[in-house]
Amino acid sequence: MPVDTKNTALPQIVSETEWMDARDKLLVKEKELTRALDALAAERRRLPMVRIGKNYMFEGPGGPARLLELFDGRRQLMVYHFMMAPGASQGCTGCSSFVDNIGHLAHLNARDTTFILVSPAPLSQIQPFKDRMGWNIPWFSSNGNEFNNDMGAGDGFGLSVFLRDGDEVFRTYFTASRGVDRIRADFNLLDLTPFGRQETWEDSPEGWPQTQPYIWWRLHDDYR
Repeated sequence: MPVDTKNTALPQIVSETEWMDARDKLLVKEKELTRALDALAAERRRLPMVRIGKNYMFEGPGGPARLLELFDGRRQLMVYHFMMAPGASQGCTGCSSFVDNIGHLAHLNARDTTFILVSPAPLSQIQPFKDRMGWNIPWFSSNGNEFNNDMGAGDGFGLSVFLRDGDEVFRTYFTASRGVDRIRADFNLLDLTPFGRQETWEDSPEGWPQTQPYIWWRLHDDYR
């Protein structure tokens, strides 16, 4: 559902010199933020970790699999807790748009990292929706176990990170809500545009096009 931007206010028109001056001032703040994010990532790499003691079992295209097997032989595992409950007719729209933003997994794999999706829905429910969306990201069912609850995702979404040391698995990181939002390519790209994400929570100039959050989200094959 695109926002009507035809009759909206526009940014101030200035000379090339004035634009460059304003851009350079903003660039100073952008570089400060980049350095702050680098420092935060360094602190994140130094977080302690907790051993996973439960023997969680999942169902995947290849059959039953333990958490250890979800690493697919790599040292690091990223799990996106995808909101799809047993009996749901389709996956969560927000989670679906997040997955649409995931690029080719070869680049993560090259750094010894596996990325997968996990949902409480049974695999028989997951597979038809995955086929409809055209995704090739490995997607596993946690139906019947407490994995989502134990990892803090509950009935919602989130991103968990694990590290494998031999046959032992450790949890190193978890984020949800805006923490997941921050790593979406589409939102980051929209943040670079004059109109931004066009949602009412944003601090935008008077007259900018905006709608309530979430209501404009669609499955990618439902946009008209």
